[in-house]
Amino acid sequence: MARITLSCLPASWYCSVSLLSVGCAPRQRLLLLLLLITSALLLLATHQRQLWGSQPRPRGNKYLSIAESMEATNVLNPALNYGIVVDCGSSGSRVFVYYWPPHNGNPHTLLDIRQMRGRDYKPVVKKIKPGISTLATRPTQASVYLQPLLSFAAAHVPQSKHKETPLYILCTAGMRLLPDSQQAAILDDLVADVPLEFDFLFSRSHAEVISGKQEGVYAWIGINFVLGRFDHADEEDATVEVTTGSQSQPPISRRRTVGIMDMGGASLQIAYEVPNAITFNSPQEEEAAKSVLAEFNLGCDVEHTQHVYRVYVTTFLGFGGNMARQRYEDQIANSTFTKNRFLTAQTGLSEDKPYLDPCLPLGMPDTVLRDNRTLHLRGQGDWTRCQEAVRPFLGLHNGTMSPQGVYQAPINFSNSEFYGFSEFFYCMEDVLRIGGQYDSERYSQAAKDYCATKWSTLQQRLDNQLFSQQADISRLRYQCFKSAWMFEVLHSGFRFPPDYRSLKTAQLVYDKEVQWTLGAILFKTRFLPLRDLQQETLRQNHPGWLRPSFVYNHHLFSLCILVVVLAILLYILRLRRIHQRELRQAEVLDLLWVEEGEALLP
Repeated sequence: MARITLSCLPASWYCSVSLLSVGCAPRQRLLLLLLLITSALLLLATHQRQLWGSQPRPRGNKYLSIAESMEATNVLNPALNYGIVVDCGSSGSRVFVYYWPPHNGNPHTLLDIRQMRGRDYKPVVKKIKPGISTLATRPTQASVYLQPLLSFAAAHVPQSKHKETPLYILCTAGMRLLPDSQQAAILDDLVADVPLEFDFLFSRSHAEVISGKQEGVYAWIGINFVLGRFDHADEEDATVEVTTGSQSQPPISRRRTVGIMDMGGASLQIAYEVPNAITFNSPQEEEAAKSVLAEFNLGCDVEHTQHVYRVYVTTFLGFGGNMARQRYEDQIANSTFTKNRFLTAQTGLSEDKPYLDPCLPLGMPDTVLRDNRTLHLRGQGDWTRCQEAVRPFLGLHNGTMSPQGVYQAPINFSNSEFYGFSEFFYCMEDVLRIGGQYDSERYSQAAKDYCATKWSTLQQRLDNQLFSQQADISRLRYQCFKSAWMFEVLHSGFRFPPDYRSLKTAQLVYDKEVQWTLGAILFKTRFLPLRDLQQETLRQNHPGWLRPSFVYNHHLFSLCILVVVLAILLYILRLRRIHQRELRQAEVLDLLWVEEGEALLP
């Protein structure tokens, strides 16, 4: 049986067609021809997707994608870069693993750094206890202490990426309390021994004890990055005019960043951008400002000032909610015991004659133990008197706008935005249930009503689960005091106006906790995009390096189209020839039949 072979087609399209299948009827031949053309077009479409399907798609809001991304990190992607930060705190140490794709080439864009997620879709984080500062007398054990954390990180970062993965070991509060010699001994052990077991990018500058100022700056960077405040401003975004240190450069208009306030149990911290140049009233004030002002460039090139930020950041020890209450109780106990001694009074020495505390809920009993003496308290539940009682503990001084008389940079309250964390959120949400947007009038009224509520009623509400899940008996006891303390810190200490509407209290940002370590790695890796930018410049200066791949693919695609067209045309011509040959053969057979028929006639 004769077959037609379309040998002009590529090998992947090689086929043969039987004469019996094409020589039967024109309709069948037409259907077969259409089938062949359709198959060719499908193959072309598939090839086109292979050529251009790998091109990046336009991305949406990358910060929103950070918040919503819950997938495991694709460690098989060779383009991803990785970074490791170890937070050596006072009570323990934690390791965080981050990753980012190649820089997009825009000198004004930061690296798109995200926290790595494992196969279980959870962030790659591991914590150990106690803190590294406990090795003060055994510094040679520091690298052994961190070995579980570094092994954990090494298991998640692809082995081929280890040598180019920066490792930062940053120590905070616990190490700050140690003498410089003990700090240096611990860091020296890490620098000497960590590279012996792990081949990360690690050097002496990657291990340090950071100050409270640095920690505050890193926290400020991390939150503003997640909120997208380092991105280019859109028309609907709030902006600020920023003056840089150079007088020759005009002001820069960019997105307004957010300030942060964080009140823990022991300390209070505040950080915010100061967009305008500051004038000082005296050399002493200028000297004091140096310790609380930080100016840095997050951009990859020092010549670009698009990402130059001037941030005020300071920490107030003893201004956390629990420590403030302790200082308040110390003052009450000391003054009451002194008055009892001089006035032969019996206030607070028994439950029958308690000291009336305006900062405890109405009718709530409490005791304070000092120097083996017990002071009995009973809640008075007076919000206004409580405000007056806690205000002196701010340590305000004339001519200052900051607690304890520490210099505070001016805030443009008409064009600013703040986030309040920890106690700022707990005070508003745990029992008052008004967390989120801060409204001083609403907050004051809710706190006043809470303080004036009988203690037995509050206990009953707790039993009936009318408060948040985080609320417990301790929160109920000291909510009245802490709500007044927060209010006074905000309005008397930092001088926020009563009608300020741009403060949000929050526990999470985009439903996740934002660690200062994110800001740290953003700051530490800020010059890495310069390498990609320099490579991009070289490619632009040598366009021949960039074109061959595209030209080759373009010509290959055109050649494929030409081959398919020629194959179809040759196939049609061959079908036509076969059809004509069959017609001629049929005519010859008919003639033979006629001749044979005539010969058989009598």
